[in-house]
Amino acid sequence: MPQYFLRVSQGTYSGGPDHAFESADQNAAWVEMTKVGGDFIGTACRNLDQNAGWSMELLDANKKCTGRIRLVAEKLS
Repeated sequence: MPQYFLRVSQGTYSGGPDHAFESADQNAAWVEMTKVGGDFIGTACRNLDQNAGWSMELLDANKKCTGRIRLVAEKLS
């Protein structure tokens, strides 16, 4: 089975994709990322500064980004 990685970034922090997970294909890996991202998003949102962002990236076995979930906090005035 193909291997995939998740990389989480918030502000200047970017977690290294060290732990691979196996998934049948990229679509199944995307579903897994959305499940994991759903678990993270509440905490990320509560800790997000104004004009900052949070993201989770799906990386293939070569650690090339194949998909991304982003949360952006923008102060408009």
